[in-house]
Amino acid sequence: MGKKKGILLAGPGTSHMDALEKTIAALERDIEEHFPEYQIYRAFTSQRIVKKLKKNQIPVLDVKEALERMTLDGVKILAVQSSHVINGMEYDNMRKILTEYEDRFEKVSVSAPLLSNAEDYKKVVHTIMENVRIAEDEALVLMGHGTGHHANSAYPALEYTFHLLGYPQVLVGTAEGFPDLEAVMTKLRVAEYKKVTIMPLMVTAGSHVRKTMAGERESWKTKLEEAGYEIEVMEKGLGEMKGIRHLFLEHLRAAM
Repeated sequence: MGKKKGILLAGPGTSHMDALEKTIAALERDIEEHFPEYQIYRAFTSQRIVKKLKKNQIPVLDVKEALERMTLDGVKILAVQSSHVINGMEYDNMRKILTEYEDRFEKVSVSAPLLSNAEDYKKVVHTIMENVRIAEDEALVLMGHGTGHHANSAYPALEYTFHLLGYPQVLVGTAEGFPDLEAVMTKLRVAEYKKVTIMPLMVTAGSHVRKTMAGERESWKTKLEEAGYEIEVMEKGLGEMKGIRHLFLEHLRAAM
């Protein structure tokens, strides 16, 4: 009998159960299909989401709790499947926690976030455009989370890649970083677009994301409508796209 193997799927998470089923659970099913010899574990790296779920008595583990459980279960070969979009604060914190537990496992491998090299950017661009239909006179605005971490530079780099590959009508903004909505609106004015589709640039489109993007007050949708744009909202997380999940699996294989 071989040594017990486990894959820890770790990402920000969501408290929206419908979004979770379409994204994180879908990625888990893909992992099970491609790595049947591994037992799958799940952890959320967003403490805000973990606290919210526990307050509502919904079972959830943070990274430390998941690693403790894997240790108790006798896992010796550990692979971590990150479902983060960028190498930001939560990914860094996850890596720090993993160093505290490395001596409990015989082998530890950690996959890279979604946007980690130039080829990743190109694959993400192609996958998104295969899943979105917009007219030539219409703009697509992708709303990322954003961060004060230096990895925030991934967002303007992704927009540049869209333009380089022939999609100048795609703009990337962030809810909590740069470029913000004001920067996006400046570009929309210069390009003279009238119709705009907004979509989250996040693995899951949970309630917090939907409120920021398309809520009734102070959302991106309401601000753009007030500025005179015709708005369509796509509440589709990246994790719902098979090509995105496939790229995550590519990163996992590369790490093993």
